[in-house]
Amino acid sequence: MDATWFTAVQAAEHADRARQLLSAGAAHITPATIRQWVKRGHLTAAGLDERRRPLYRLGDVARAELATRARALRLVGISS
Repeated sequence: MDATWFTAVQAAEHADRARQLLSAGAAHITPATIRQWVKRGHLTAAGLDERRRPLYRLGDVARAELATRARALRLVGISS
């Protein structure tokens, strides 16, 4: 279980670095991307910070990124 939780901004930064490493600099992940993953049910907040901003587990963010990347590749006819 992940001990550290991240805000949408922090989660986007981590996911963006991971995507760049895995996909040779593919599209950037922004806090808006994180919010869309939540809206679409790919990611769920694990808690709230002191300002009531949603917090996300890094493992959950990684799984959401992998799932959405795999789906995007399938949609363009590339198997992952």
